[in-house]
Amino acid sequence: MADKNVQRLPAEELYQREIDALISVDKDPVPTGWRMSPRAVLHYITGECTVKGIPISAKYIGDWRLVEIAIATLLTDRALLLIGEPGTAKSWLSEHLTAAITGDSTKVVQGTAGTTEEQIRYSWNYAMLIAKGPCPEAMVKSPVYRAMESGSIARVEEISRCASEVQDALISILSEKRLSVPELGLEVPARKGFSIIATANTRDKGVNDMSAALKRRFNIVVLPTPSSIDDEMEIVQTRVEELSWGLDLNASQPDRDTVEQVVTIFRELRSGATLDGKQKLKTTSGVLSTAEAISLLANSMALAGSFGDGSVTAKDLAAGLQGAVVKDEEKDKVCWKEYLENVMKKRGSDWLPLYRACRELNG
Repeated sequence: MADKNVQRLPAEELYQREIDALISVDKDPVPTGWRMSPRAVLHYITGECTVKGIPISAKYIGDWRLVEIAIATLLTDRALLLIGEPGTAKSWLSEHLTAAITGDSTKVVQGTAGTTEEQIRYSWNYAMLIAKGPCPEAMVKSPVYRAMESGSIARVEEISRCASEVQDALISILSEKRLSVPELGLEVPARKGFSIIATANTRDKGVNDMSAALKRRFNIVVLPTPSSIDDEMEIVQTRVEELSWGLDLNASQPDRDTVEQVVTIFRELRSGATLDGKQKLKTTSGVLSTAEAISLLANSMALAGSFGDGSVTAKDLAAGLQGAVVKDEEKDKVCWKEYLENVMKKRGSDWLPLYRACRELNG
């Protein structure tokens, strides 16, 4: 039984019943180091089936072929790189693939400007190092090191935010499948089942471009933004429900019309045109990704639960929209005002409460 006091459970704990059910009926060959077959992993990710009375929920809504390619890549000697716009479920897919395949999605290196080579390889407990000298007990193993030892999968998030020398630390690991520890005279071989799933944001292109040598060691899968408004709405509704499970929001889930309004606004401002293509719009400086739509609705629920009657209102939505859309005060405020007056105001009575609440906040 999942612990309700934990704000965010790893996927393998949150979806343990689904994983166990799929493993129990899995008749296909299971690769070394994996907990289930590739076909069972696909069923876990794409959902839309029931196993032993347990419905398997869809973890990724989109082109199943991309998921098949990602799973097949992890059977080979090449690592997997998921790239795409913010909010295209790169980290989400990475976590769930790892949870299904190895049962442990927590071996993670978070890429930032401050990530060091030691976080990819290993570091030392310096108090113990001074007391005992170089020894196995003084070593602090990185998530990648532990994945190599156990024959499991390590995740490297936002790899393009890591400095070049940090990225290059992966080249020898992915090429030789060994990690050298000269201080101990060790060569640690990777066990069967070891691989790496990395993610990269296309908005960060140019921050720390990956070298051609490193790219050659990855199979790259590009995750697109949701192709239709229905797909995006389904993603948003599902994730808001899952996110609110671990939070004390004290509010009811937003209805479908509310979700549709938020997704419509985001898609139109993101693409620079209304959904029917009849009117061009100025785009804002922010990304307005699916992930931001999820966050906005969760924040609206928090407002409704804490300061309202528990039902998300137009005023709750407007507060979130203002912060999500107007990132650059000078440019975005003008774009948002034009959208309110030229698009939202003309959409009829269903949109009127949201228009009025947004106009009041935007001044």
